[in-house]
Amino acid sequence: MGSALYNLSQSANIYPASELFLRHRLQVVEELWEAVLRQECGQKMVDLLRELRALCSPEGQATNDQAASAVKLIEQLNINEAIRAARAFALYFQLINIIEQEYEQRQQLSRYEMETESTSQETLPNIIYSSNQREDDAPVNRGLVADLLTNNWVEKAQFKQKGTFAALFPHLFKLNVPPQQIQRLISQLDVRLVFTAHPTEIVRHTIRDKQRQVVKLLQQLDGLEHRSGSTGGYPWEVADLREQLLEEIRLWWRTDELHQFKPSVLDEVDYALHYFQEVLFDGIPQLYKRFKYSLASTFPWLEPPSKNFCSFGSWVGADRDGNPSVTPEITWQTACYQRKMVLERYIRSVKQLIELLSISMHWSDVLPDLLESLELEQSQLSEVYDALALRYRQEPYRLKLAYVQKRLENTRDRNLALYKRETPQNEDSPMYRSGAEFLAELRLIQRNLTETGLSCRELENLICQVEIFGFDLTHLDIRQESSRHADTLNEILEYLQVLPQPYNELSEEQRVAWLTGELQTRRPLIPAELPFSDKTNDVIETFRIVRSLQQEFGINICHTYIISMCREVSDVLEVLLLAKEARLFDPAIAVGTIQVVPLFETVEDLQRSRSVMRQLFELPLYRALLAGGYTAINSSNETLPSSPLTPNLQEVMLGYSDSNKDSGFLSSNWEIHKAQKSLQQIAEEYNLNLRIFHGRGGSVGRGGGPAYEAILAQPGHSINGRIKITEQGEVLASKYSLVDLALYHMETITTAVIQASLLRTGFDDIEPWNEIMEELAARSRQHYRALIYEQPDFIDFFHQVTPIEEISQLQISSRPARRPSGKKDLSSLRAIPWVFSWTQTRFLLPSWYGVGTALQEFLNVEPEEHLKLLRYFYIKWPFFKMVISKAEMTLAKVDIQMAQHYVQELSKPEDIQRFEKVFEQIANEFYLTRNLVLKITDHSQLLDGDPILQRSVQLRNGTIVPLGFIQVSLLKRLRQSMNSNAISGVIHSRYSKGELLRGALLTINGIAAGMRNTG
Repeated sequence: MGSALYNLSQSANIYPASELFLRHRLQVVEELWEAVLRQECGQKMVDLLRELRALCSPEGQATNDQAASAVKLIEQLNINEAIRAARAFALYFQLINIIEQEYEQRQQLSRYEMETESTSQETLPNIIYSSNQREDDAPVNRGLVADLLTNNWVEKAQFKQKGTFAALFPHLFKLNVPPQQIQRLISQLDVRLVFTAHPTEIVRHTIRDKQRQVVKLLQQLDGLEHRSGSTGGYPWEVADLREQLLEEIRLWWRTDELHQFKPSVLDEVDYALHYFQEVLFDGIPQLYKRFKYSLASTFPWLEPPSKNFCSFGSWVGADRDGNPSVTPEITWQTACYQRKMVLERYIRSVKQLIELLSISMHWSDVLPDLLESLELEQSQLSEVYDALALRYRQEPYRLKLAYVQKRLENTRDRNLALYKRETPQNEDSPMYRSGAEFLAELRLIQRNLTETGLSCRELENLICQVEIFGFDLTHLDIRQESSRHADTLNEILEYLQVLPQPYNELSEEQRVAWLTGELQTRRPLIPAELPFSDKTNDVIETFRIVRSLQQEFGINICHTYIISMCREVSDVLEVLLLAKEARLFDPAIAVGTIQVVPLFETVEDLQRSRSVMRQLFELPLYRALLAGGYTAINSSNETLPSSPLTPNLQEVMLGYSDSNKDSGFLSSNWEIHKAQKSLQQIAEEYNLNLRIFHGRGGSVGRGGGPAYEAILAQPGHSINGRIKITEQGEVLASKYSLVDLALYHMETITTAVIQASLLRTGFDDIEPWNEIMEELAARSRQHYRALIYEQPDFIDFFHQVTPIEEISQLQISSRPARRPSGKKDLSSLRAIPWVFSWTQTRFLLPSWYGVGTALQEFLNVEPEEHLKLLRYFYIKWPFFKMVISKAEMTLAKVDIQMAQHYVQELSKPEDIQRFEKVFEQIANEFYLTRNLVLKITDHSQLLDGDPILQRSVQLRNGTIVPLGFIQVSLLKRLRQSMNSNAISGVIHSRYSKGELLRGALLTINGIAAGMRNTG
């Protein structure tokens, strides 16, 4: 069985030594996997799994003959055997994922160390600056030798891995990018990564804990085997570790993979914050150090960015779009929970510093400001002084930190009372009201150490953490759907009898006129006591809780309000009016503490976004709000204090999921690309800065894919050092489970932002290219919609052929799979289960359908010339290359034969004929798209240009095939058992619906793990 694993393309051996390590580690895991199954299920099950795997082709595709043989085998299994087989394959994929993640982390760490070493040796002694030349001007080289040395230095830089700081700055130097431009960009660098609770994380956190334990044991095994190979070592230690791994995997096998209950919102908060606890809190200071070190190696005269150039946000506990479980009280508890977590980490760090900073006044000077601080603390925290003054009488740093620890503990205790909605008993005790107060204390200690010739790395790390996380940990973004605000105002105005007709019956022009007028007055509109419906009260209370959060935590905890399905100017003004009622916006001076962010999602909304934003920018009230108030907009004094928000910054969010579901992959990407260009142009017209918030999912169909290439493909000036990106579902597990993987991910995003901002290609502005792309997008959209929305059999096909109904029963999210309408149509179905269903069946349709027809129709006009042009686009135009590369990656995961098996087995007998026609249409488009992508990329096989990804896909494809057969078998039995007209006496009917559903859900888990993707 193991031999099938290692029959990989020789082209994948980019790093021969590391490939040997990977293959060895895969072999170890396969042996452990078989050993566990042998002990838990017996040799018969191991033989069955081997037989099922052997039925797959070397390419991992299911052929008709193999399908028939596999189906025959699987149909003979009873339900328990089928479930065990499904669980075995799911376990296999999880183990493979662990190995690949550890391998990727090992590679990143190894390459980074090599790059750092080479960078430290690459000095620039021959680059000089004339005495009258500013440091921010381009460097001057001296002499032929200098040129040769610099060229050699640049050649070395070319071998550095893309996406790292060590590769970026030498590249900028080579291209003579003016250091002044680099400094300006670095100074305003703003990378924001927002964790969301979208239901695509299918793996239980109990299982994640066991996976981490396996990773730790494998890392220990690495160390032992390395030591054993070099020094002779102790073979018994290796054997003991393998035994521990076997025990851990057996415990894992006996743990239920399925969520036992539907997670609450606070469960989801805990899941998301887990990554901060385990990885990011300690890892993020290293990102700043990497940046600072790499910058100094090439541009030693430039200043590094602020420590929080890369910050985090969260929707978990704050995103109420379609989730009635996210209440104002839940949002309050989420903020308190975040502060609890970060305070506990700070307390732990301060305790470590107390152990570390044992400096005695006998042997080191102490500056007066620290002594004065200690005298003040003695009167305020006398109990600490009485307990520790004698012990620390000659150790001022320890005494000071003991006071700091007590203040933190008091802050934590007060926060716990607020979480429980109790009155704090220690309100008068000395504590920190903000992270800034705590930071000032740490800097006092650091300054004293520095001025006496000392430094402390642990203290520097803690300062960095406080600058990044404060007492908030993450910024909470509120999100709500636009119609909820309109309905809220409609009910309020009906109650008050303010308008002659219902608000919802007003035209857009009438709404804007009334809202603009109402926003000019401070007169309250909403009574203190709320005599409205629960839905209206919830919206009103949401704004009030934002006000409470800002009063307790500060503005930074929550000042972004996102309007999903934003279509009109009135959608924005409605939120502003409700914010005014909660005293988040003062209309008299046009100063607010809330940033309203429109989210344009469908293709029509993306196309309308420019018009909506222009109308908003034309409104004096809105323009003044962005500027920081009427005083700020009318003043030429740049130092005039203004709003607590960043002045003249407009954030706009673009949605990938709904635009894709609406018009297909190619059209969606092009409409988003165009929207960014037009939004940036209009922002520049009004002298505003723009921050694009990309609502990317994990899958290609929802905007996912390699972030580095995606950012470089953004148009023109649309980044300018600022970007905001959602990190969703399984992306968190794949990118943030290990420290070095997380660091590399954040580093690639940051380097891409800098590179895209400073090195613009200009290809996005070539009008003939844009016209061709517009034509391709229109053709792709037309073909996509002809299937999805105009093919009369498609909805029935989708519901029968995919496991959409079973996916809806997975307990993986607090949010429903469908929007509140309750209809079983595509408009009510959320984008995540839509993509999830197609991934399970190996169609992956949302990520490529329509691309082939659009390309073919373009090629039909001038076959040879247009193919040359498309190949040129692929080489030169980052946007086009990104689109084709994403399609190629998805096509490599498609198994059209397996997809056909779902159609043949899951279609009702009376529907099979019409469904076969739908399948034939999809299959023809797949083959057409695959062939054209290969022509454009000039590849013999899909992913020839990315052998590492190619290896990863091939590694999984073969084993997913038998798991797909098992899933189809279980789905078929389940649906037969649920059909009241099922023929009595059929052998499968002896199984309960619960057993069959459980088996089907387990296969969904397994395929999601194998595809490394859900929705």
